Parts: sequence; C-alpha cells; structure tokens
Amino acid sequence: MNTITEKWMELADIKDELSIRDWFMGTSGNLSIKVNDSPIQFLVSASGKDKKKRTMEDFLLVDAEGKAVGVTKLKPSAETLLHCAVYSTTSAGCSLHVHTVANNVISERYGDAGKIEFQGQELIKAFDLWEEDAVLTIPIIRNFADIPRLADEFQAQIHAGKGAVLIRNHGITVWGKDGFEAKKLLEASEFLFQYQLTLDQFNLKMRGRV
Repeated sequence: MNTITEKWMELADIKDELSIRDWFMGTSGNLSIKVNDSPIQFLVSASGKDKKKRTMEDFLLVDAEGKAVGVTKLKPSAETLLHCAVYSTTSAGCSLHVHTVANNVISERYGDAGKIEFQGQELIKAFDLWEEDAVLTIPIIRNFADIPRLADEFQAQIHAGKGAVLIRNHGITVWGKDGFEAKKLLEASEFLFQYQLTLDQFNLKMRGRV
C-alpha cells in the first residue's frame, strides 16, 4: 500500500475504536493524520459524516491551510484549523478531537481557572510524566465561535510534540507523534476527567454528611 492508503486505514481504525465508545455523538468530533511533512498534507475528517459508518468519503486530503488537495466534493471538518495549528507548530503525526460529556463538564467546572491539573494519578504517565511529584496540566481555552480566532487561542497553548487542550463546553484536542500515541493520550485524558468528576461528587457527598 502507498503512504496515503496506509494512513487512511490507520485513521479509519482509530475512528472505529473511538466510535465504539460513543465519542462521536451527532457527527461531532474530527480526526487527522499527517501524510507528508514537506509540504504539510494531512487526512482530516469530512464534515457531517456519520462516524459510526466506514466509507471511502470519511476523510479528505488537505494542505497546511486546511484546503482540499485536488478536486473533491467533500468539505473539511469545521475545526480543521485546529489540526493545522498542530502540524504547523509541532512534529506531531496525528491529532484527535472529540466531544464527550466528561470533557465538557470538566471544562466548565474548571474553566474559570483556565486549566485542570492532575498529580499522583497513574495515568499521567501516558504523557511521559514519571516523577513522583509530577503534575499534568491541561489548558482550558474559551470556545470562540469564530474558528480562526479559536485556532489562534488553541495554537498559543501548543508547547510540545504531544499534549492536550480542552475547549470550554466544546471538547478536547490531543496530538502525538503517531496515531497510537494520540489515541493513548485521548484515552488517558478521558479516564482522568471521569475520575475527577467522580471524586468531586464523592467529596461533595462527604461534605454533606459533616
């Protein structure tokens, strides 16, 4: 298989795994995987597709500005500029963006602080944080309706070749060196969000008993 076909299949497999988790409700979410470094080209989710189905129109090839490469009737996802920001800023090879109840509630719960932090949790090791006192910080940015402005705010929080950013009441974007790493970071983030929500509920209940 040539590179674009291999990358297509890799991204399609990731989409299938995430769809089983119901992380693409209402056609939300979008995925991308880099095909070329120079010039930058990547496959990205086509807008408005049912991600629980697998078709040859799930993705399209775009350039560094998010514009389609070649003639196509497909339209790139509305949030393609977020993926452009990742590839123009880092050497990452894959970027994933999903909307879940957990990441939306976490983004609202901790949004005023502009971040959420995790310490002493085993799964922060997914981000290569191995020290005993290590802290994982995930930024939370405002959900601007204007996508170029949102992309600018998002890009300002990209500081490494892998990471995660929450968009308040919108979703999470993660990126990594390849599809495996990006999916690992997404799964770890969603576990941590669900853990924090459960812990917050437990602490609230215990305070009510005092």
